[in-house]
Amino acid sequence: MTKRALIIRHVPYEGIAGYRAPVEAAGYAIDKVDVCDPAFAHVDLNAPDLLIMMGGPMGVYEADVYPWINCQKNRLARRLEAGRPTLGVCFGAQMMAAALGADVYAGPVKEVGFHPVHVRANARGGPLRHLVDVPILHWHGDSFTLPDNVEWLASSNAYDHQAFRRGDNILALQFHAEMGLDARFDAWIKEWPESVTEAGGDEVSLRAAHDEFGPGAVAAGQAMLGEWLAGLRA
Repeated sequence: MTKRALIIRHVPYEGIAGYRAPVEAAGYAIDKVDVCDPAFAHVDLNAPDLLIMMGGPMGVYEADVYPWINCQKNRLARRLEAGRPTLGVCFGAQMMAAALGADVYAGPVKEVGFHPVHVRANARGGPLRHLVDVPILHWHGDSFTLPDNVEWLASSNAYDHQAFRRGDNILALQFHAEMGLDARFDAWIKEWPESVTEAGGDEVSLRAAHDEFGPGAVAAGQAMLGEWLAGLRA
């Protein structure tokens, strides 16, 4: 029987990007659902063999503006409690932290651009070892406290909490190791030009960094994800 992966998109221009190849190579058929789809409220998030939640410009603390946030968080909490294979990227990682009881909050600075993830010593024997010394795209301004009973995996120049896991099946990544070859990068710059300038950068420099570092970032991200998928527990 074919395994099923479900992608939750919080905005159309934040998709699975470079992670598609390792997910498909691991034998998953990929479906997606947008949170703006009325059917999303009725999706059983425990059903997919793999759940992947991508990013978005909203904050987990903005449930008054985005009513689906609490609905998603509550269903996600049940999946995480069951230890079902789950990956969260950026906002998706923040949702996982919140569903596990942590606080999510607006950070003091915007972190936008390509620079290495600082993989902690305890994580250098696992999938994140592929990211060591590789410039990876960061694009966020929110952060989270570490949930209870998780392993802290990585930090960055601006934020301590960049990745965590709970066991083999639950992985949260604040950074975007899936991005570097996807044309939707143009949409990110058009949608959030103020984030680039607030982070002290400019569009020309960011595009140059994307051209220089993007292919290596995606290759590292794919190797990381492929190794993580291979280690999932039934």
